[in-house]
Amino acid sequence: MSVKPRKKRSIETWDRKKIKAGERKRLLLKAGESFTGTGVHLPLMVWRGLEEGPVLGITAAVHGDEVNGTGAILKLIQDPPFELKRGALVLVPVVNIMGFERHSRYTPDRRDLNRTFPGSESGSLTGRLARVMMKEVVGRCDYIVDLHTAAVRRTNFPNVRADMADVDCARLAKAFGAEVIVNNAGPDGSFRREACKSGCPTIILEAGEVLKVESSVQEMTQRGLTHIMAELDMIDVTDDLRPDTAPHQMIVQSSSWVRAGSGGFLTFHVAPGDTVEKGQPVATNTGLLGKVLETIVSPHHGIVLGMTTMPAVSPGDPIVHIALPDTQKQFRSLEKSVDKIEDDALENQVRNHLATSITVVEHSVEEDGIEVNDTDDI
Repeated sequence: MSVKPRKKRSIETWDRKKIKAGERKRLLLKAGESFTGTGVHLPLMVWRGLEEGPVLGITAAVHGDEVNGTGAILKLIQDPPFELKRGALVLVPVVNIMGFERHSRYTPDRRDLNRTFPGSESGSLTGRLARVMMKEVVGRCDYIVDLHTAAVRRTNFPNVRADMADVDCARLAKAFGAEVIVNNAGPDGSFRREACKSGCPTIILEAGEVLKVESSVQEMTQRGLTHIMAELDMIDVTDDLRPDTAPHQMIVQSSSWVRAGSGGFLTFHVAPGDTVEKGQPVATNTGLLGKVLETIVSPHHGIVLGMTTMPAVSPGDPIVHIALPDTQKQFRSLEKSVDKIEDDALENQVRNHLATSITVVEHSVEEDGIEVNDTDDI
């Protein structure tokens, strides 16, 4: 990916407002207009440390219903676990403000903001919002962490996605401390891809569900952001702010969705964050009167990166998203590390918390013995 040389805009002045060293200032950035012709404004906070240093942007809700990151940024604003010594933070709790107000992933003109970057000053409503973000936020930051969740009716085990060929993106991704890093540059038109192309290394976190603020996800997000600030020497690390990380970290190059072969109602046998063997049952698909239609098995060794939370499925619906280790040896090492995680560790707290969105039972090969008429769909 080619990176454009750029001249970074000042962090000290926004819309003719001065931000002094050591100051936190709330700002409203004009992002468009509503159907009534009134202005739509993007709330953000600029927080400067006392000393010069890097500018880190933290953004959330590029998809307007993905508010786990919004909660994490608000917690960072209201109850920061550190004192910002060097550099500055640019905190944007909601990027897609128009989608957020409608509880929608998309903008009012039915576009996906995260496929519209770098945008255009004279384009669509969505394109104009993308352009404002590129100019006013990306244009002032040295690094960005963009916070996402799974799409509607899905949940994601916390994982970082980054272009690991970019040394600065790789530095951020490893510092965050998630168990899984997915190595890719992101789709065309995505915020992180275009931010990286403009010269601002950007990674994303995928964690949890839409329209929720989940406590364990919030805690893991805050821990990871603190790790990155420590790595960038923006904060002093004390005994109370020890940068503990996951017991292992696996970089994967690919992932695969396991899909339903037929319509039916699912009973799950795995949860987010579980390791799975090739051929292991991940779900049983039944009719509405309990007749087993199929046992869905994993075609790969790997770790469950995400899964549906909706048990009613149609043929071809995605069920379980599996991150694929490069080698069998890497998978066995991952399996052993997961087994050794302490019960009270944050990683296991997240696993247990995310599993509450679904019911997980052990797979049984026994027939239920109930007689039914010769009807295949019940």
